[in-house]
Amino acid sequence: MKSVSHIQRNPHGHWVGDGFPVRSIFSYDDNPRAFSPFLLLDFGGPTTFDPTTKRRGVGAHPHRGFETVTIVYDGEVSHRDSTGAGGTIGPGDVQWMTAAAGIVHEEFHSEAFGRSGGPFQMVQLWVNLPARDKMAPPGYQGITAAQTPTVDLPDGAGTARLIAGSLLGAQGPAKTFTPMQVWDVRIKAGHTVTLPAPEGHTTVPLVLKGRVKTQDGAEATDAEMIVYERAGEGVTLTAVTDTTLLWLAGEPIDEPVVGYGPFVMNSEAEVHQAFADFQSGRMGRL
Repeated sequence: MKSVSHIQRNPHGHWVGDGFPVRSIFSYDDNPRAFSPFLLLDFGGPTTFDPTTKRRGVGAHPHRGFETVTIVYDGEVSHRDSTGAGGTIGPGDVQWMTAAAGIVHEEFHSEAFGRSGGPFQMVQLWVNLPARDKMAPPGYQGITAAQTPTVDLPDGAGTARLIAGSLLGAQGPAKTFTPMQVWDVRIKAGHTVTLPAPEGHTTVPLVLKGRVKTQDGAEATDAEMIVYERAGEGVTLTAVTDTTLLWLAGEPIDEPVVGYGPFVMNSEAEVHQAFADFQSGRMGRL
């Protein structure tokens, strides 16, 4: 079994635009090799928004070299990008955007959610791309809750919705460039589960709500991430209370990570080129 390295947390929040109050649990500025293939995780909310006619969110901005994965738990998020893709997602839905060679996009609360207001909670995860795919054509996967299979965990311990990767014979719909598991896991209080995590893979489940205890005796609660050592296979978690967690595991990408703001490449020269390409319009426009 894998052993716990440490519990990752960030109690300090900030706003992304005027629509997303987030805590950055980790980013590529921290220790990119420790979290590879994942680059950044922003936990947005939980919060409650008042009704408004104003558009809340983030206007047009570029990305290159990675993917953004937006998972909504409460509220609605609308996406539009320079390839012509877009859509609105609500609870249980996912936007998996491949920026790759370059894309310009915007993210706002949907008009309907803006008018109604209400509870809001989401996660945005940045997933790195290997050097061979950083200049691939951009893409967009809009994944609905109905397209996402749910499996029952053994002994009635809870459920897992599979966004990417496989579990108990079911396969998540997201297409990924490198092997990874992205699951929405619910564990009932008092139950213990053993989840597969391959030898050598980064394994970093985030507790969204609740409290779990690891086989090492460490505990994690709301907005805390368990960072495991890569050696070993699988982990065991016991839910102290009813717990919702985002299960993340993936094969590390053993390449340099050089990032600046919305661009994450393998060298400073590639980052400078990304800025030049964006400013000249080669990433498209909204």
